[in-house]
Amino acid sequence: MHEQETCLAVRDVLHRVGDKWSVLVVSMLSERPLRFSELRRSIEGISQRMLTLTLRNLERDGLVMRTVTPTVPPRVDYELTALGRTLLDPVLALAAWAAGHRVEIAHARARFDRKDRDEQTD
Repeated sequence: MHEQETCLAVRDVLHRVGDKWSVLVVSMLSERPLRFSELRRSIEGISQRMLTLTLRNLERDGLVMRTVTPTVPPRVDYELTALGRTLLDPVLALAAWAAGHRVEIAHARARFDRKDRDEQTD
């Protein structure tokens, strides 16, 4: 594979697994399969449409498996595939890093914003 093809492939995958909703869905599914409604209640701020799109894309990429149980109404469960489970370590490491450095990042942002405001008033 040429370097340009490798970059495009990496960009494509990171685009999918790097968005905030995918990361949250993958982390929510880390312990057990969940129903759509359980995911929706657990992920603050996600709309029904965005959760549907996120799950569909994760399923398309082979990271999530959708299982329909033919009951009335039908029961739909989502769980990580074996490939999806390989994403847990990097996702959980990133979440731990973010939690461990959130105060430093907040201070850096505040310093930057003050500097930016000061430069605009000069």
